[in-house]
Amino acid sequence: MTEAVSASGPEQAQWRRARLGHEGPPLDLLTASFQRHTYAPHAHDEYTIGVCVGGYEVIDYRGGHIRTGAGTIVVLDPGEMHTGGPGNATDGYAYRALYAEPSLLGEGTAGGAPHFPEPLLDDPELALALARAHAELSACPDPLEAESRLPWLLTALARRHSSARPVHDRVPGAAGIARTVRDRLADELTAPPTLASLAADLGLSRYQLLRAFRTATGIPPYAWLAQYRVGRARVLLEAGLRPAQVAGLVGFADQAHLTRWFRRVLGVTPAVYRNSVQDTH
Repeated sequence: MTEAVSASGPEQAQWRRARLGHEGPPLDLLTASFQRHTYAPHAHDEYTIGVCVGGYEVIDYRGGHIRTGAGTIVVLDPGEMHTGGPGNATDGYAYRALYAEPSLLGEGTAGGAPHFPEPLLDDPELALALARAHAELSACPDPLEAESRLPWLLTALARRHSSARPVHDRVPGAAGIARTVRDRLADELTAPPTLASLAADLGLSRYQLLRAFRTATGIPPYAWLAQYRVGRARVLLEAGLRPAQVAGLVGFADQAHLTRWFRRVLGVTPAVYRNSVQDTH
């Protein structure tokens, strides 16, 4: 992950670069909070997908004006000129944005690159999911988590709100597909393969793999692997290793990443668990 931070009083922006899978392609995440900043007219090669999390922004786009508010989603098509600035003199504006290659939005649709006729979207459920994924991946950009969550959400965005046609959802043999994916992830837990490569090996798209895995297990691949890693971590903690050692041995990015998942799965921190089992012994 790479990070760039710019801060000047109330004008703050933070760029982070996550990867979609271990050694997979990059995807940029921007977290911004501005009081007065106004962007010069510009365009991006990728889709710009933003969720407003505070204040109001006015964006000049396609000869008109878009006024965002908290909880709204803005999607700007690649190559479209736009600018943006505060909607009023007092509130400023804050948002989370990601910059997605066109192929990421076309995995679950047919008919070429999706086009969004309406750039301002009212979809509270999807807005919350995008903002939450953005925040959590900005804090800890686990590659498998990024590849499991972001393409799934971007496909949902394209299927719900673009002019592209959804492809058929059902993937035959979901249980077998999930079993194969679980085995590969378990075998390579410290440097798991990308979902794109796993899907190619199975003759599927990444979206089809994600759909099959969720159908069979009820959770995405990164959540399954995190729980598997927690199980392996328990064995090492019981053997007396410290959490900082264990994190790297089972594939977590660091001790904080291990702790976050250990508490989710078992309700206690790795240190508390280690001390309790050591006391028992």
